[in-house]
Formats: sequence, structure tokens, C-alpha cells
Amino acid sequence: MDSLTIKQAAERSKKIREHYHSLEMKHHGSVWSVEEDALAFLTDAGLVGRLTMAQQGRWPVGNSNESGLEHKIGESIWWLMVLADRMGIDCEKALDNFLSTTEKRFDL
Repeated sequence: MDSLTIKQAAERSKKIREHYHSLEMKHHGSVWSVEEDALAFLTDAGLVGRLTMAQQGRWPVGNSNESGLEHKIGESIWWLMVLADRMGIDCEKALDNFLSTTEKRFDL
């Protein structure tokens, strides 16, 4: 399997989000706002935290759910790509800028 590029992931994320917008229109008469998308991301990011605690044995839920954790991490990345797209931010450029700035800070 070839590696997925950030650009490819961003394009696939946008297409999936468009399908969810269709469902939102069908069921609610409007698509979610950017703010609602951000809240959905934060909810999933919180679940990543909870599932991580469970996976590390720091949250008493019995067996950790590795597939659930992997899914929520993937979904959180998806949400970030969706949010970036909706706000006109290039994911690849944003990540590169962050990494370059941070590498300079640590003299890497």
C-alpha cells in the first residue's frame, strides 16, 4: 500500500465531509457551522484522551479498545483537515510551518 500524502488525505476528508453535509441537510435542513464542526472535533479529541487513559491502564473500563482508539485518532485528524479546509487553511503548509518553527526553536 502506498503512503497517504497530506494532500490526498485532505481531499478525501473534504469529500467525506460533503457527504455528511448532505445528511445534515436531509435530517436538519442545514449543514453544521464551522463552530459545530470544531465542537465535534473537540468531543472526539476528548474521547482520544479517555481511550488513551484506558489503553494505558489509567481509566477503569476493563479491556482497552485499541481499534476504538485508532479510529478516534484517525477521526480527529480528519476533523482537523475538515476544519482547515472550511477556514481556508492549507493543512500541509500549516504542518510544515509548525514543524519548521519548532525545529528552529530546538535547533534541530
